Amino acid sequence: MAAKKWVLGVFLSFLLAAFTVNLIIQDLQEVPSHLGELNGLDGKRNQLVYISTAIERLKNMVHGLVGGSWSCNGESLKPDQILLSPNLSTCHESMGKPGFPVYCCPPKRESEEPFIEFQFPNASSPLRVRRPAHLVDDEYIAKYKKALSIMKSLPFDDPRSFMRQADMHCIYCTGAYNQQHSNSLLNIHRSWLFFPWHRMMIYFHERILGNLIGDDTFALPFWNWDSPPGMVMPNMYMKLPFLDENRQNSHLPPHLADINFDYVESGLGPEEQIATNLAFMYNQMVSGAKKSELFMGCPYKAGENGSCNGPGTIELAPHNSLHTWVGSPLNIYRENMGVFYAAARDPIFYAHHSNIDRLWEVWRGLRGYKPEIIDPLWLDSYFFFHDENKQLVRVRIRDVLDIAKLGYSYEHVDHLWLNARPKPSVAPEIARSILNMRGDHNGKSADFGPKGRTLDAIIRARVLRPKRQRSKKEREEEEVLVVYGIDVKRDMFVKFDVYVNAVDETTLSPKAREFAGTFVNVRRGVTIVMNEGDAVMKRKSNLKLGISELLEDLEANEDETIWVSLVPRGGTGVNTTFDGIRIEFMA
Repeated sequence: MAAKKWVLGVFLSFLLAAFTVNLIIQDLQEVPSHLGELNGLDGKRNQLVYISTAIERLKNMVHGLVGGSWSCNGESLKPDQILLSPNLSTCHESMGKPGFPVYCCPPKRESEEPFIEFQFPNASSPLRVRRPAHLVDDEYIAKYKKALSIMKSLPFDDPRSFMRQADMHCIYCTGAYNQQHSNSLLNIHRSWLFFPWHRMMIYFHERILGNLIGDDTFALPFWNWDSPPGMVMPNMYMKLPFLDENRQNSHLPPHLADINFDYVESGLGPEEQIATNLAFMYNQMVSGAKKSELFMGCPYKAGENGSCNGPGTIELAPHNSLHTWVGSPLNIYRENMGVFYAAARDPIFYAHHSNIDRLWEVWRGLRGYKPEIIDPLWLDSYFFFHDENKQLVRVRIRDVLDIAKLGYSYEHVDHLWLNARPKPSVAPEIARSILNMRGDHNGKSADFGPKGRTLDAIIRARVLRPKRQRSKKEREEEEVLVVYGIDVKRDMFVKFDVYVNAVDETTLSPKAREFAGTFVNVRRGVTIVMNEGDAVMKRKSNLKLGISELLEDLEANEDETIWVSLVPRGGTGVNTTFDGIRIEFMA
């Protein structure tokens, strides 16, 4: 087999050389070009780089067929050393529905543009301070209005224009790019790419806005929906140019946000809605997010075998749920905010993600700013954005981990959710007696079999805990409830909540300690039209929920088994199946 691959590699190498020799000569005559560096083998910082589209396409083909390692400057690179990054020559069309094309690609391939390496802003530059959107004054709103109006007036061929900014989200969120060195698609949601990629996007968006009005102190506001004063959609977004008509009218001010929205109105009064939101935030930021993977999402690496589908707590909700809560139900996919391909067309998207970015920084502070991930394949993954000078910039994840170096900060706000630790809805000893009377016949096996089970009604399962008596060192591990093999059959909104040892889960909410977490799938709104040879691989999703603190509060630490309830919300589970439920331990 190895010999056959070697022969095939030699043959295709000759084919590649014959096919591209004229293109290479032409490139050399026109510009000083070379291939983008592989795997962090950087040339000089800020050196202009030109990417040959033909070479990249054929090289990826050879790599896929031969399955060997790359050679770069005499060094061999194995597949597990390849960095996750976009192949800028592969942007392609998507379809919103039959006969409705969605094309988010730039008018000119970015692979044909020179790029520079990211540089931190000058340390002497003024600090940009992001403030809560509900607290900004008229002077600030006037500045932002002017900047956004200019941005919206720019032609589409200008990468700083509002639609080009919005399309960046569409491209990276719908798989419109293939990965570099692979025919697999690239998607920045539902994994550890979620936080850093969106930080990059709003960082450049903010700097472009400031540059358009000549204000190097300009900073985006954040929608402070995790704090009671900010739980209403900010009034500034009710007027042009911040207004988007594609929003749910019944959710406009003074309606309080339901940050765990499930397509069905909660019907809660203001005080009850605030209390529920705060308890939910406690779970997503504290008790359910004690380990990096639980908060950041699953490790997503290059190639067909490197992909994963396991979002972190905040991405699932409030991120996903608020996208849906804002979007208009009059549109098939709740455009704009309710579907990823169109979400960034609504100016409130940037305030929403500014708060998401702030919460990442808050979470880092809660754990003493310990590095969340040290894997170089994460740190050196890179993407491309245009800066305020219309220059294409390559930026790596390691470049955006320190917001002080990026030149911005967040105005301090109180986090009332830190003191919103839920209490059991039923006294643990009473709940245990009631649950023991259930018997196994009232629940499903925790392994749903090869075909899985459809979530068309509440599913209850008795789940074995593999470790009860744990050493002091073992207790440093987080006990994690894993709902695995989640298969959403169609591109649709799906939400279900998970409860542990619930006597009656139909009456409970995140205010109850039995609430372990939620799963939310937001529509992409597109079906990818693939380039020939692109890898189509649908990954089932896994939901991982940290439950160590929950079990302590429910006095279930010594129990051999726990009862787990999966509760579909808004009738959205009928097209969703699961393979099973288990418990793991995360260091």
